[in-house]
Amino acid sequence: MSDTQTLIENRPPSVAALFLERVAATPDAEAYRYPVPSPAGTGPDEWKSLSWSQAAGRVYAIAAGLIELGIEPEQRVALASSTRVEWILADLGILCAGGATTTVYPQTNSDESAFILSDSQSRVLIAEDAAQVAKAVERRAELPALTKVVVIDAEGVETDDWVITLAELEKRGAAYLETHPELIKERVGAITAEQLATLIYTSGTTGRPKGVRLPHDNWSYMAKAIAATGLLGPDDTQYLWLPLAHVFGKVLTSGQIEIGHVTAVDGRVDKIIENLPVVRPTYMAAVPRIFEKVYNGVAAKARDGGAAKYKIFQWAAETAREYAKASQDSFRRTGTASVPFALAVKHKAADALVYAKIREAFGGQLRACVSGASALAPEIGYFFSGAGIHILEGYGLTETSAASFVNPGEAYRTGTVGKPVPGTEVRIADDGEILLRGPGIMQGYHEQPEKTAEVLESDGWFHTGDIGELSADGYLRITDRKKDLIKTSGGKYVAPAEVEGQFKAVCPYVSNILVHGADRNYCTALIALDEPTILQWAADNGLEGRSYAEVVAAPQTVELVDGYVKQLNEGLQRWQTIKKFRLLPRDLDVEHGEITPSLKLKRPVVEREYRGLIDEMYAGAREA
Repeated sequence: MSDTQTLIENRPPSVAALFLERVAATPDAEAYRYPVPSPAGTGPDEWKSLSWSQAAGRVYAIAAGLIELGIEPEQRVALASSTRVEWILADLGILCAGGATTTVYPQTNSDESAFILSDSQSRVLIAEDAAQVAKAVERRAELPALTKVVVIDAEGVETDDWVITLAELEKRGAAYLETHPELIKERVGAITAEQLATLIYTSGTTGRPKGVRLPHDNWSYMAKAIAATGLLGPDDTQYLWLPLAHVFGKVLTSGQIEIGHVTAVDGRVDKIIENLPVVRPTYMAAVPRIFEKVYNGVAAKARDGGAAKYKIFQWAAETAREYAKASQDSFRRTGTASVPFALAVKHKAADALVYAKIREAFGGQLRACVSGASALAPEIGYFFSGAGIHILEGYGLTETSAASFVNPGEAYRTGTVGKPVPGTEVRIADDGEILLRGPGIMQGYHEQPEKTAEVLESDGWFHTGDIGELSADGYLRITDRKKDLIKTSGGKYVAPAEVEGQFKAVCPYVSNILVHGADRNYCTALIALDEPTILQWAADNGLEGRSYAEVVAAPQTVELVDGYVKQLNEGLQRWQTIKKFRLLPRDLDVEHGEITPSLKLKRPVVEREYRGLIDEMYAGAREA
């Protein structure tokens, strides 16, 4: 048996047990870093730290507080908060109490929040602030199982018997521990591998979301599997901003506990650019939208600098892609990344002019990023690779505890999601669907055995719903969601995500794009532009002072985007080309339910919302 197999097979039954081991092993090492905003925003945030023993003090107090409130093993405690250090401490407190965390996105409306709290039968809700508390108060009559609300940030919240602060919960827990000093050790020691640890509700595109049941063993396995990839070490600094209610963010907390590196936590997406030079991470996970925004921002800034500057950027971008493709191809063939001498000289010049500034914007110490949740356009991936920002694409679902595949360090291949993490098996079905089996697979959907049976076979194989291809040496390439593949009325198949990704690589002004064409005789697109970028362009092109809706309706803007659509079409097969497009009057967003909190497009919602624009593009067209 290999060391990796031993590591994974001898895992403890829970991450709670791993946490106790970590605290005992490195009590004084830095665990978490978090920002404390300056009073009234008068200056930059102050970053503070918690050691593992300091974090444990708070985690155990929260756990004991929950036990004093009556939380029994596997009983649910809901957590409705943005990404912040208290989210992690509360989650670990729930797990150490033997309970199970129900994750709730803070953007979730009161109706869906009430459904999740009711369906999960959550006994306690840990809410971030007054806005989250208000949702529970509004629907209290529908939530008889909910016995207590605990608020993290109590500003503007009236506390009473039903609503208490997190500080109060910790105070009560600490007092309880004084008379029950072995309580946490006993609770954690009693946790079994199959005991429920987490209920994550998938944001369904139609109907109510489904609760995915993830037992303690899933997270313990994930912690060991992430460590076994060798991508991270104890000296790394991770910048964690992803939604912790999402499985991608959640799995990163498990890996950190096993490895013992520092995690800087701040979920404010608008602070990412400001935080990176302060945190100076060596590692960061993100979704493709973040890399697209950075790329488009750099491209737009270069364009605004005049024709000469933009020409330099275009040359540097092409050089980066050429360099990345050559070095990755060389590594694949020989195990060493090398490029022709002339390309190396050109790359060095481009590095001084362009790439070094991009790396500095990321904090200057970034070894690697992991990208997941949806597909990254290969041309954007190659650009960052050539610029020295190494994006390792990965793949997984809520139902597989997130980290099923990841690219292996130096041997990463842009355009693939890498190889299975140790302990996970993969098979490609006859119709191209990716099937997975292993310790990361869910138990099933909460109280929905029929839905579970649709995706989970009796021998453990899980149907992902994604279409993919495996290379001879085990690298997986995702081609599309099975249900998203478009079949035109002419019988040709189109993978919309592939076309959308290519457009994002050519158009620096795009925010979101949806390609449509199922049962039609040509493809069309709905395009939403990035507001700050297009408004800057508008100010430089005679449209200053106009609103976003007015700018996208202007003929000059339509003509601008049309040029990029033509550029896209040059690289596509005839049946893939975009014959018509419409610019949307506003960007797609989470609040309108058009994209998920992890920034994935909800196609049915967008198509339903803009049915009129889609029909307009096919008006008068003869359908085959």
